[in-house]
Amino acid sequence: MEPRFITYQKFDDVELANALIALLEEHDIKYYLQQETSGFDPSMVMSNATVDYAIKLKSEDFEQVNQLLKENEAKNIEEVDKDYYLFTFTDDELMEVVTKADEWSAYDNVLARKILTERGKNISDKDISVIKEKRIEELKEPEPPQTTWIILGYLFAALGGVLGIFIGWHLMSYKKTLPNGEKIYGYTENDRWHGKLIFYIAVVGAVFGFIYELWPFLRSE
Repeated sequence: MEPRFITYQKFDDVELANALIALLEEHDIKYYLQQETSGFDPSMVMSNATVDYAIKLKSEDFEQVNQLLKENEAKNIEEVDKDYYLFTFTDDELMEVVTKADEWSAYDNVLARKILTERGKNISDKDISVIKEKRIEELKEPEPPQTTWIILGYLFAALGGVLGIFIGWHLMSYKKTLPNGEKIYGYTENDRWHGKLIFYIAVVGAVFGFIYELWPFLRSE
C-alpha cells in the first residue's frame, strides 16, 4: 500500500463497502481496501461482525468522491418514505445536517437540503461552498488541552512504564483527517511538546528499567 492512501470511510458491512467500491471503480478512482479487526470473539474465532472494512483513498480524491456520493444519492431521495426521520427535524436541525456533512451520510445531507428547499429555505451551491470552507476551518481547531493524559503520561514515564511511551507517542503524533483529505495534527503545539518529552523520558526509563532487571544476571557472569 502506498503511504499516500488514507482512510476515507469505514464500514462494518462488506456490502456497504462494496457499494462504495463499485462507485469508485465506475469513475476509475484508485482505492485500497483494508480489513481491520475491531473486536475479539471469545471463541477465538474472528467473525464478520468483528471486522471493519476501511476504504482508503488518495487525499486529492476526497472532494471528488464526496461530490460523487451526493450526486448518487440525489437520484434516490425522490423515493424516500415520508416517515423517514429527517422529516421530523426542525429547520435548525436540518441546517446542522447540512453544515456538518462530515457527521452524516451523503444521503441524509442531500435529503436535508431538499427538505429545507421544500420549506422555502433554499441553499445555493455558493452557500454550500461557504459552509464547507467554514466547516473545514472549524475542524482544523485542535482538540482541547489533554491535561489529564499529560499528567498520566509523565507519571507512567517516571515509573518507566511502557504505557508512558504510548501516551507520549499518541500526543505528539496523532493526526486527524479532514473531509477534504487534508491531515493535520489533532493536538495543540504545547500538548505535542509535552507528548514528545513524555515519550523520550519513558523510553529512557524503560531502557534503565530493563538494564536494572538484567544487572544481577550480568554481574553473576
